[in-house]
Amino acid sequence: MTRTLEVDYLVVGAGATGMGFTDALIDHAADVRVALVDRRHAPGGHWLGAYPFVRLHQSSTFYGVASTLLGGGRLQQSGPEAGLHERADQPTICAYYDEVLADRMLASGRVEFFPGCEYDGNRAFVSQLSGERFEVPERCRVVDARYLAPDIPAEEPPRFGVGEGARAIPVNELVHVEDAPSQYVVVGSGKTATDACIWLLARGVDADAICWVRPREPWMLNRALIQPDPAIYLGMVATMMQAAGSASSLPALFLELEDAGIMLRIDRAVEPTMAKAPTLGTWELDQLRTISHVVRRGHVDTVSRGRIHFDDGSVTVADDALVVNCAADGLKRRPRVPIWGPETITPQPVRAGFPCFGAALTGYVEATRDDDVEKNRLCPPSSFGNTLVDWATMNVLGMRNAASFGSEPDIKAWSDQVALNPARIPPEHPGSPELDDAVARLTKHGGPGLARLDELRQAEVSS
Repeated sequence: MTRTLEVDYLVVGAGATGMGFTDALIDHAADVRVALVDRRHAPGGHWLGAYPFVRLHQSSTFYGVASTLLGGGRLQQSGPEAGLHERADQPTICAYYDEVLADRMLASGRVEFFPGCEYDGNRAFVSQLSGERFEVPERCRVVDARYLAPDIPAEEPPRFGVGEGARAIPVNELVHVEDAPSQYVVVGSGKTATDACIWLLARGVDADAICWVRPREPWMLNRALIQPDPAIYLGMVATMMQAAGSASSLPALFLELEDAGIMLRIDRAVEPTMAKAPTLGTWELDQLRTISHVVRRGHVDTVSRGRIHFDDGSVTVADDALVVNCAADGLKRRPRVPIWGPETITPQPVRAGFPCFGAALTGYVEATRDDDVEKNRLCPPSSFGNTLVDWATMNVLGMRNAASFGSEPDIKAWSDQVALNPARIPPEHPGSPELDDAVARLTKHGGPGLARLDELRQAEVSS
């Protein structure tokens, strides 16, 4: 049985990108009808399969959809991050998306949600439960909100072999461990691995009982500076651009940003090559540095009872060691493509980082412009970081794009009202000497710093 849906948009993927796009679209386009499709049972994307102790690495304010503030802008009242904006946990995020779907989208009468459905790539999708097939008319625009969807350990097989007698689990299962091993082996270099280490330490596991296999050393951003306060955030960007303007190389720039308290690295004796740059609390940094058993031999090939094997040899671990797999790509790093293509709208980051803002901006531009050429001019895609060059590229493209879409009066007015935008100065902001200083420094150093950052990344690519 096939049913034809009379809709204007088919949005494939009800994670952060699809929800952010749809929310802004229906808020600013009159009389559009949307079919929102996801293979999962509910909205929320990868958060439905995330490990239980995960939290946003940034403020809740910067996450979600444009119409509905996640977390209410609340500050943390206690703990090591008292005074910083709260960071939502997994249940809070999933509940938030459930509420947005019900109260904002379904209640509007303009969105229909189809959970548990697989898109077949040809303007149709099929229910995994009933087998019913749905089609959309030729006039309907398809929005692929899955293009950069993250891979997470719970949904991916480990990238290493597991021999007989070895114990290996995805990070999600860490909370279910009942027979404590004498050693935990945490595999991964990014945010998931740091979260796993912090969680273990917080539950009384001795730092000496943790072996951390870190294939690469990461640069991370100081979380205290990624806050929804324009004086703090714009002040950080101004410092970055000032440092970039006089930097002799990309590695030297990162070291200068470390001295400025912007970039953090776990081991100051090792120069990082990874720059996905999630945020990290300085209190977390202090705890991570208590883990002294760190293995830096590249990616794991196989694990066997009592040993971890690499391409160039192996290391000994406890016979009962529990290997915790925290290694997955996270947000994908696929080629940049025009967001508005002839067949598909493919949301991607537009500014540096903050993908929820990019999704909302794409939905707003789609709702308020008719010409795809003009839309692509205003919102060319940026990218996510991985290496130092990738991080520089992300910032060069993102800042150029911000100047492009920010030059449109209506987009500027909209983005100044949207809490997802980290660079906004709200119209009701009372102003302060700190904000005046940040804006003045950014005005002075932004152009030269961006030009020099572009030179540095191109020099690294050609070297």
